Amino acid sequence: MEKTREQLTVKKELAVLVGAYQTAHQAARPDNLAELTALAETAGAIVVSRFQQKLREVHPATYIGRGKAEQLRDRVLEHDADVVIFDNDLSPGQIRELEEIVEVKVIDRSELILDIFATRAQTRQAKLQVELAQLEYTYPRLTRMWGHLDTVVGAGGSTAAGAVGGIGTRGTGEKQLEIDRRLVSRRITELKRQLEEIDERKLREIDGRKEYFKICLVGYTNAGKSTLMNALTGAGVFVEDRLFATLDTRTRKWTLDGTALPALLSDTVGFVSHLPHHLVASFKATLEEAVNADLLLHVVDAANPEVFDQIDSVDKVLAEIGCGEKDSLVVLNKCDAIRDIALFDSLQTIYPQASCVSARTGLNLDLLIAAVQDRIRRKQSTIRVVCDIADGKVQSFLHSSATILRREFTDDAVHIEASIGPAQLAQLRRYRPRRIEVI
Repeated sequence: MEKTREQLTVKKELAVLVGAYQTAHQAARPDNLAELTALAETAGAIVVSRFQQKLREVHPATYIGRGKAEQLRDRVLEHDADVVIFDNDLSPGQIRELEEIVEVKVIDRSELILDIFATRAQTRQAKLQVELAQLEYTYPRLTRMWGHLDTVVGAGGSTAAGAVGGIGTRGTGEKQLEIDRRLVSRRITELKRQLEEIDERKLREIDGRKEYFKICLVGYTNAGKSTLMNALTGAGVFVEDRLFATLDTRTRKWTLDGTALPALLSDTVGFVSHLPHHLVASFKATLEEAVNADLLLHVVDAANPEVFDQIDSVDKVLAEIGCGEKDSLVVLNKCDAIRDIALFDSLQTIYPQASCVSARTGLNLDLLIAAVQDRIRRKQSTIRVVCDIADGKVQSFLHSSATILRREFTDDAVHIEASIGPAQLAQLRRYRPRRIEVI
């Protein structure tokens, strides 16, 4: 039975994976479809076969050429597959042509990722973000993806469609495609308006955290960010050994001894190579934590053989959202699971300041904490403050928001030397002590 385009989920369907590569480097890699396999299984599909091809050029009609498409159809029939999933981004016309040849549903990489996000979204914000990304992905594809869109409404004469419209509405009519486009466009506008309201609330939340040193976990999906957050803060964030287990940002207070600045640690959605642009744009509010962070902890799965490609993918997304130059610390996670020692040595050579930890076992977490404390101290200033001996507000503020280094009393004043963060220093000035001197 032919699967229709309306069935966007691949849950429990038998899937044939397809990878078509133009460069010799890509084609030579033995495990090109490893990530697509993980994505498909995360979406709930059962992978029954893998089909790879080296391309000289992309075929405009079917991407892989008609001959290969017919071979793909034979593979689908052999395994009684329900869906074909491409590791490439296909045009609407290519999807339509391929579906006519293989006679099952065909989806590309971006659509698969959107499908996973749709099943993982739990909060209202995440659901709105996913719906917006799906509609923006679908909108330019309406022309070629659904056959029912050629239906004409309000046609003239004595047709049934014309009778629906009645007097004054008969004529050449409006194609169903145009109606669907208008409805999708209207819904996109409404979703953007709702997400802008969420963005504004999110920014107000972040503005309210100025007195904190904001730290954000970023990294490839399934690198262990949520496990690390639980290990550092006891946050109890949901953890699962699957891609995109976390879509919503979680922020927890992180108590770090020996620092004047109170810290907040945030967990964000994981990245993946070739993350759809619409998804990045839609998740702007979620990624706002990274944009406004004082320090990024780039969590890396050091045991993954594709670790360098994953680091590159994360760096590209960070640059896209304006975080490319932000202060960051690389965290080589899963060090207890290292198998390729040569690869690990290369990582340590390229990232000599990185912290090697295991969030699962707690290995070297104390070294990571010390590295973060050092970064926080770099942001702090040492000041001398003179205030009236009866000025309890200044003394109380310094006691709670700074690290007191020295305190001396005279007849009518208190001389305090302290280490303090930039936001706290700005707050201290509002209390108007006698004198503030930055050493």
